[in-house]
Amino acid sequence: GAEFRAMSDDEALAQLDDIGVIARVTPEDKVHLVDLLRMKGHIVAMTGDGVNDAPALKKADIGVAMGITGTEVSKEAAVMILTDDDFSTIVKAVELGRGLYDNLKKYIRFQVGLLIGYIFTFLGSSILNVLGGVPFVPLQTLFMNFTIQVFQAVGLGYGEPSAGLMERKPRPSDEALLGRRLLVWLVVAGGVMGLSTLAVLYWANQTFDESIARTMGMITFSISNVAFSFATKDERHSAFSLKVMGDRPFLYATAASILTILLIPNLEFFRRILDTSELTVEQWAICIVVGLLILVVSEVRKLVIKTPLDEEPATVVAPAAAPAVA
Repeated sequence: GAEFRAMSDDEALAQLDDIGVIARVTPEDKVHLVDLLRMKGHIVAMTGDGVNDAPALKKADIGVAMGITGTEVSKEAAVMILTDDDFSTIVKAVELGRGLYDNLKKYIRFQVGLLIGYIFTFLGSSILNVLGGVPFVPLQTLFMNFTIQVFQAVGLGYGEPSAGLMERKPRPSDEALLGRRLLVWLVVAGGVMGLSTLAVLYWANQTFDESIARTMGMITFSISNVAFSFATKDERHSAFSLKVMGDRPFLYATAASILTILLIPNLEFFRRILDTSELTVEQWAICIVVGLLILVVSEVRKLVIKTPLDEEPATVVAPAAAPAVA
C-alpha cells in the first residue's frame, strides 16, 4: 500500500497491468485505483463489504456489495448486492448479461436485414414496374411480418446465446450496436433477399398469372427470411454447426415458420384471405432454391471474412477488490 501511494499517476499507470494484489490500502487508495483503471479505459467492478469500501464502491462503474457479511453502508453505495457472497456468481451474472446482449444483437440484425429486404423488393418493383409496383398486397406483407418473421425473431431473442462469449474480449463501452462493417453486410443481405424475390416475381409474372407470381414471391421471401435467421444467428460459426442446430427454442420457432410457409398456398383458408394459389412441385423447387441463396452468400462470407475469436481473457478484475489490511 505504501509503495503504491508513493507512485505518481504515470508510474502507477505503467505498472498497473503487472500488479496482482495491493495490501494495506486506505479508502483513498481504493478510490485512486479505481480512477487509474478507468483512465486506462477499463470498466471497473469493485467488490467490498466494509464501511471503508463504500467510497470505491460508489466511484466504480459497478459496485458489488456482499449481501451476507456486508455493512448497510456498503450496500447503499453499491449498485449490485451479491446475496450469496460467492464471487463465482459474478461470473455467472456477466455470462448472463453477455448472452442477453448477444441475443438482442441477433434480433436487431435480423429485423434490420428484413427491413432492407423489403425496401429492395418494393423499391425495385416500383422502378422496374414488376406487378405494377405492388410485389405483395398489404395483407400478404402483414401476414409474413406477424407470423414467419415474428417466429424467427422470437426464436433468436429467446434462443441459446452464441458459443464462446466468455472467451471474448470485453467490448468497448462506446461500441456501436450496428457497426459500419455490419451495416454493409446487412445491406448486402437485404439486397440478396429482395432482389432474388424480385427475380422470382418477374419471372413468374411473365410465365404464369399475378396470383401465382405473388404466391411464389411470398414463399421465396419467407424462405429467405428463415434462411437469413440461421445465417445471422452466429456471426462466427456456420449455420450448419452443431452449436446452431442444437438450439431448441430457435428450432421450434423455425418449425412453426416452415409449417406456416407450407400452409400459405395449400390451405383453402389462407388462399382465400391472402389471395394465393397452389404451386406445383417445380414452382416450389424454384422458390426453395432461390430463397436459400442468402444462406449460401452468408456461408461464403464467413469463410472469406473470418472473424477470429479474441485471445485475451474476457474479464477485468480490479486489484482494489482484494482485502484491505488496516
